[in-house]
Amino acid sequence: MEETKEAEQPLQTPILDQLKEYVETRFTLSKYKAIEKSTSVAASLVTVVVVTISLLLTFLFATFTLALFLGEALGAAWKGFGIVALFYLIIALIFIFAKNKVEKPIVNLLISKIFK
Repeated sequence: MEETKEAEQPLQTPILDQLKEYVETRFTLSKYKAIEKSTSVAASLVTVVVVTISLLLTFLFATFTLALFLGEALGAAWKGFGIVALFYLIIALIFIFAKNKVEKPIVNLLISKIFK
């Protein structure tokens, strides 16, 4: 009876060691995957922020240019800025009324980016 216990003991130890090593490896792999995913999201976020700021500034200066051009063409700067303001008001109203149609594609795009 003692012989069978001694014979089983050496067999269990390598299996337990292998199981322990497997769990440690899986944990390390999960950690590396999480780090890779978070750095990818952070890099994407930085890129999107830089592009958004650049486009916003471009849009802002183009708006001022258009307003000044229209103001000069109409003889008064306030008329040019008023026309541009009305144009943006119309765009805002369109977005308010079409909110659901615009929201879904944006949400789907963000979800696909996150789970890429």
